[in-house]
Amino acid sequence: MRRERLAQERTLKDVADAARISMPYLSEVERGRKEASSEVLAAAAHALGLGLGDLLSLAQGELTRHSARSRRAVPGSPYNGMCLAA
Repeated sequence: MRRERLAQERTLKDVADAARISMPYLSEVERGRKEASSEVLAAAAHALGLGLGDLLSLAQGELTRHSARSRRAVPGSPYNGMCLAA
């Protein structure tokens, strides 16, 4: 979500306001410190001009790339601190 927001050159406040989510909460979601409901994720996706499926697809791509790098960096370790919450 953060990568897409930054690619659009939008501020956290702008997206949070458009999604009707508090800015601190959206920040925590972007940093992976809060698990957002599907409704919150859908609102954030919509604020970014995406559907929920699009946002989840982008997240899957990030997880796939991260997983491939992790396997090269730490053989045998299936996890490296990333999660996908929906």
